[in-house]
Parts: sequence; C-alpha cells; structure tokens
Amino acid sequence: MAISRRFLGYLESRKNLTGSACGLVGLVLTFVGVAGPYWPVVVVGLYGAGALVAPPERPVLPDFPDPSAQLEELRDDFEKLGGYLAGVELPPAAAGRLTELNQLLAGLLDPQVTHDLAQDPEGVHILSRAIRQDVPEAVDTFVRTRWWTRLAPGTEPPERHLERQLTVLQEEARGLARGLREAEERRQETHTRFLEERGRSQDNR
Repeated sequence: MAISRRFLGYLESRKNLTGSACGLVGLVLTFVGVAGPYWPVVVVGLYGAGALVAPPERPVLPDFPDPSAQLEELRDDFEKLGGYLAGVELPPAAAGRLTELNQLLAGLLDPQVTHDLAQDPEGVHILSRAIRQDVPEAVDTFVRTRWWTRLAPGTEPPERHLERQLTVLQEEARGLARGLREAEERRQETHTRFLEERGRSQDNR
C-alpha cells in the first residue's frame, strides 16, 4: 500500500510531469526524423534531463485553524469549564474571585472583542491557557488538597493558595484586556490624525 502511494505520488510529481513533457518532445523529434535509429535513447535522455531540471517538490503547508476558529473552540471550552465549575463548592472569597475572573474571560471571548484578539497570537495563547489549563487545574488542586487537609488539619488552608492563584490569573486577564483597549485607542487616534491631515491637505489646495 505504501509503495503504491509512493508510486502514485511520483506519477503526479513535478519531476515526472516535466520528464514526460520532455519525452514527448523526443517522440516528436522521432516522428519528424531527427532522432533517427537512436530515438529510444533520445526519448529516455530527454525524460531524464527533464526530471533532473524540474523544480523540487514543496511539502504541503500544515492546515492550522485560523485565529477566529481557535477562539470559537475556546468559547466551547469555556462553556465546558463553566459546567465543571458549577459543580464545585468553593469558599466565599475564592468563589467571588473566580466569578470576577470568569466575567473577564467571558468579556474577552465576546465576538465584538475577539476580532481584535484574533490579531494577537500571544493573547489567544494566554486566554487558551487560562481556560484550558490554569483555572481547571487550580480548582481541581484545591478540591484534592482540601480533602487531605480535612484528614490532617493544621496546615495552611488550601483556599489561600487558590485565592492567590485566581488573583494572578485575574491580573493576567486584566492585562490582556488593557492591551486590547490600548490597541483600539491607538487605532482610533491614528484614524483621527489621518482624517485631520487629509482635511488640512484639502484646505491647502
């Protein structure tokens, strides 16, 4: 099966197509009487020469999803995360911090925002990491650690670590939102200057 695929791939390759075209030229030369009795050598030689000078095959580019498709998948994963978090009981302080973080993440995933976010691969990575890794891992670690703490009290309460982790994630999300807002402000200022300069140039005519 692998050999047949390789053979079919060669038949469709640039080397074979270029060599075949040159071989056809050799057949034409044979028909017009130029090649003479050595026409097989001429045809094979032209085919080989064509295969040698043919440009190399370029590997097919990987079909990665575009940023908008990645963000659409992130929305689905954010809904899954919400379903998981709804079944977890958290202390009031951590629950409040998590609610604020989720509101920030939901805002960043708003379709009106994701157009700008799609132009920021690092921002998409930060958002993806928070939803798919950081938040669920922080909550799951808290749930497992709390169970052991109940068996062996006296250690530092695990909810304090959870609150600190959620605070860091919240600051990351705020930084991402701040960066998007500043980029939008710069875009608006640039457009304002463009319009003003165009207006001045028209007035000077």
